[in-house]
Amino acid sequence: MNIQASIIDQRLESIVNQIRDKSADELGITEDRRLKSLGFVYLCVKTILDIEPNDAFDCLTEGGGDFGVDAIHLSEEYDGEFTVSLFQGKYKNTLAGTSNFPEQGIESLIRAIQYLFNPGAKLEYLNQRLLAKVEEARSLIRDGYIPQVRALACNNELHWNLAAQEAIERSGFGDQVTWEHVNHERLVGILQASKPVNDSLQLSGKAIVEDMEFSRVLVGRVSVTEIATLIERHGERLLERNIRRYLGLQGNRINESIKQTLHSPQNRNFYFYNNGITLTCENFSYNALQDGDYQVRVENLKIINGGQTCMTIFKTLQEPSLLYNINQADVLVRLYQLPRDNEDFVQQITYATNSQNPVDLKDLRANDERQKQLELDIQQLGFQYRRKRSDRSSRATEITSGVAAEAVLSVWRERPHQAKFFSREHFGKLYDVIFTDDLNGSQVILAVLLYRIAENRRKRPESNDPALVRYGSCFIAMQMGRRLLADMRVTIQDISHRNVQAAQELIEQRRDEYFKDSVADIERALQRLYGGQVLSLQQLSATFRRGDLISNL
Repeated sequence: MNIQASIIDQRLESIVNQIRDKSADELGITEDRRLKSLGFVYLCVKTILDIEPNDAFDCLTEGGGDFGVDAIHLSEEYDGEFTVSLFQGKYKNTLAGTSNFPEQGIESLIRAIQYLFNPGAKLEYLNQRLLAKVEEARSLIRDGYIPQVRALACNNELHWNLAAQEAIERSGFGDQVTWEHVNHERLVGILQASKPVNDSLQLSGKAIVEDMEFSRVLVGRVSVTEIATLIERHGERLLERNIRRYLGLQGNRINESIKQTLHSPQNRNFYFYNNGITLTCENFSYNALQDGDYQVRVENLKIINGGQTCMTIFKTLQEPSLLYNINQADVLVRLYQLPRDNEDFVQQITYATNSQNPVDLKDLRANDERQKQLELDIQQLGFQYRRKRSDRSSRATEITSGVAAEAVLSVWRERPHQAKFFSREHFGKLYDVIFTDDLNGSQVILAVLLYRIAENRRKRPESNDPALVRYGSCFIAMQMGRRLLADMRVTIQDISHRNVQAAQELIEQRRDEYFKDSVADIERALQRLYGGQVLSLQQLSATFRRGDLISNL
């Protein structure tokens, strides 16, 4: 028995219990064997993409008509492109870890990619969860966005064999599709990310070391081969969780440029072309009697900026086709030794060094004063506000900061299209729009309650629900908010702890009525916007990405 496979198997026992009810309700999967396989895919999605439990479950598409795709995740559009992650899981209870990922599984993923992302290809029967996401992707493609696909083959055994690799090469997808193998070893490596990294860095040439207000700073050069070796030893354990998981070379022009530079004769100038890497540690030491080329010992080392650079260097240097000598390529390194008890300072540095990149900034805003005030206010009203991410699913009385942002932006700020499709900016450019100084806990709670009604129906639509229910949940929530305020005869500014209980009771009494009437509002708005023509699912998806429907509501 493989120890790491055993660790994952034990973890799946608790995961199955967590997802059992949702699996039965949303996917119709109740058999223990299938639940364990589903739990494995869920664990892979949640761990690799580093997303909230509810978001990870929403990616699952396993069941009849899944086209060999057990889970799918669409990123936001960025720089004219978007990333689609396709997961296929193969889980065996033997835990021997001696078989390859099946060739048939790779071939089914190839067929899925060939058909799902070709808007002109006629689809065979797909289950509704997969169909909604595929039509969303096809809608983006028709609007001119380029899909970059990650095909993730997940099992608790070995990599696919040579025949499967040949099938991948015959597919002709080129660099637009990248293939990754995810197994128990990779999962355990990521799950152990909290274990401190104690190691040493070999610097090149001179370095600057300075003491600054109970902290120390070292600025110097490190060979890219040293960075690759460091990543090889510790992998994703080095990456601060605030920084997104490695996205690969696909769909990321910065990473592609890094790779091209390392492959070129100009790789010796890499130091001048790259912004460098920022690291923190609890302590570093070196032989100050040397003139340079310091061997620096570090304790609890973390990368807080430049993780993409590090992972791209590592993956590029693994390629046998590297044409030019890489030994002269260096990268700028900033190493901060920070006080052990000043986590806020680490958060501030992480935010400042990453705020210009497309990263998830929820954790970086977690210690913002407005977030702390909301946490206290919401707690006094009988709910819990989770400012920071957690590995467990949210309870009914818990509200995550991400859900709060999407709900408030939809319901009270009346920007449902930005709520659904600009989540990257909820804690960036849209932060001050959402979390205004006068936003209180009562307003957040009501927005979330309305948002959950629409979202739950999106995930579990009734047989007579129109197709827009799967695409327009944020628009529906906005209309429900308008109806609530009208019934209460107040404005959003009037919502406070004094009337929140009455508002909750009104939502509970009229939830079905609010939902039905709001859907009817949107149907009429679509008719006005399109002159009554029948809309395809791709057109629906595209409409809800834009804001022109709002003016018709």
